[in-house]
Amino acid sequence: MEFNGQLLKKLVDTYSPSGMEERIKDVIAEEIKDYVDEMKVDTLGNLIARKKGNGKKIMIAGHMDQIGLMITDIDEKGFLRFTNVGGISPFISLNQRVIFENGTIGVIHCEHLEDIGKMKLDKMFIDIGVSSKEEAEKQVMIGDVCVYHNSYYENENRVMTGALDDRIGCYVMIEALKQLSRTENDIYMVFTVQEEVGLRGAKTSAFGINPDIGISLDVTATGDTPKARPMAVSLDKGAAIKVKDNSLITHPKIRKIMIETAKENNIDYQFEVLEYGGTDSGAIHITREGVPSGVISIPTRYIHTSSELASKKDINSCISLLTKMLEKNIEL
Repeated sequence: MEFNGQLLKKLVDTYSPSGMEERIKDVIAEEIKDYVDEMKVDTLGNLIARKKGNGKKIMIAGHMDQIGLMITDIDEKGFLRFTNVGGISPFISLNQRVIFENGTIGVIHCEHLEDIGKMKLDKMFIDIGVSSKEEAEKQVMIGDVCVYHNSYYENENRVMTGALDDRIGCYVMIEALKQLSRTENDIYMVFTVQEEVGLRGAKTSAFGINPDIGISLDVTATGDTPKARPMAVSLDKGAAIKVKDNSLITHPKIRKIMIETAKENNIDYQFEVLEYGGTDSGAIHITREGVPSGVISIPTRYIHTSSELASKKDINSCISLLTKMLEKNIEL
């Protein structure tokens, strides 16, 4: 399977923090319009693309939003104070460059601290290269949001960039749609909003669709770096079939279908038990009377940084697993 680096670069380079997903929504809609029967954007901003069928109603979810920093104050010298939009670490953020929607670029730094271990977001600021509040306000307003300013890189085996969480999930969904030749299932590909701030888009879209089955595509951590927290997920070992995280215990029938599909099609896979975090399936599976749900996870190092790293082999395995599952006549 040829890896479409041009598409992934376009996805990760598109500014779209939580609550401001309009740009990435337009990019994705343009990419998939020829592969679905209908598309709509719901009230909250989720992009819902349907490929019609008479079988089970299957909701596939990947979130469009990325973590960011929202400006809370501008001091007299033009330094910006901020709060987090999603999971922002002060230690990862120190000295990172950030970019605003209008293209303004800044760098994150912190006040002098005798004990760097006490660094918190309220001790940090963004410097956009001005010398007064008046200058700063010409470029940035209270409530504006910036994201890490990343650069896309790939080699023969890996991709390294920010915003893989979860543009890589969106990428897998797009590429699966392109490969999907036949299906009896009624498929809803949902590119959700505001996952990073509480699975909000998944909650509302799942309620509206009322699916029979829910599957999310999202990143997961690995345990394969030096002295990493023990975890049986590694790069190059295939798609990660989630068993559990803090938001979900995968429905046993869904897990069985994933395993059987991988085995039938010689798709590399591994099992994921994540001791923290969650995905859109955490919201989908408790919608209405309940929805049997699972997750296909893309193993990724350095999550929520500007240099997240994933394996092309694993990404392609995730595309194959999702495609082959959707081609099956699924019975629960």
